[in-house]
Amino acid sequence: MEGLKPIRVTKEEGGEEGQLLSPMSRIFHQPNSSIYVIVFVGFKTPIKPDAIKATLAPIFLKHPHFCSLLAVDDKNGGEMRWVRTQVNIDNHVIVPMLDPSMEKESPDKSVEDYASNLSKTAINKSIPLWDVHLLNFKTSEAESTIILRVHHSLCDGISLMSMLLSCARKVSKAEELPTIPTIKKRNPKNVNSGGFWQFLLKLWWLMLLCWNTIIDAAMFMATVFFLEDTKTPLKGPGFRFGFESTPGPRRFVHTTISLDDVKLVKNAMDATINDVMMGVTQAGLSRYLNRKYGTNDSYNELREEDENNPIS
Repeated sequence: MEGLKPIRVTKEEGGEEGQLLSPMSRIFHQPNSSIYVIVFVGFKTPIKPDAIKATLAPIFLKHPHFCSLLAVDDKNGGEMRWVRTQVNIDNHVIVPMLDPSMEKESPDKSVEDYASNLSKTAINKSIPLWDVHLLNFKTSEAESTIILRVHHSLCDGISLMSMLLSCARKVSKAEELPTIPTIKKRNPKNVNSGGFWQFLLKLWWLMLLCWNTIIDAAMFMATVFFLEDTKTPLKGPGFRFGFESTPGPRRFVHTTISLDDVKLVKNAMDATINDVMMGVTQAGLSRYLNRKYGTNDSYNELREEDENNPIS
């Protein structure tokens, strides 16, 4: 999506220079590559806008990027910088007026449509690049919903989760922040066991690692210069070098899964929750594409697998 032009500022004598954007943040501001992170949060009670503003302001405004403007320094060849500014929280907390009939007839779809429309627009760069949208109507899973939209140059998923976690408090002690359980360290294995065969195994593993690294690097460079990604229904018509030159409509569809089931798979596979979620996402996309665009043989195979495995 194409946003507004960055603000151009001229540094005054003794003025604040601002912080240079990281290389990855600059990529997120390239033409036709503006990327936003959109977060859904459901609540069991109706939302009070004043309470949300009072909660978010002291937490979000501690983060330098959340109270900084994107500015272009004309004196240094158009360098992009974060320049601190005063934030008016009212400009970032939005209570939209939606069609009441849509809220009653299909509230879940209304939330998804609203998020889809957010993905088609950009935040005005005269303010810090984040906003919060309060949808104060009941859905099938929540009494109200908050949609947080943040430009990806401000932060990543890990920092966002940390910030959202800092908004919560313990049930037992309302004044304390929630704690995250630490992972117990496993007892290290004896590195000297195995002798000669262990040395050969490690050497073979190292050779495979080097070979795969060379192949991956060669394929990456070839893709950058002359190869193209495989054409799939998930790929838009205007992708080039990883950027989307002709943005198309986006659709947000969500589902709810049990965290207990995720933990069960995680423990059975001796993996992480992230591994399980990536596997679920990949399996879901693969099955969807095969059913919708695959051959009849592949579809029949997937249908037989589903009949034999009802929990898939």
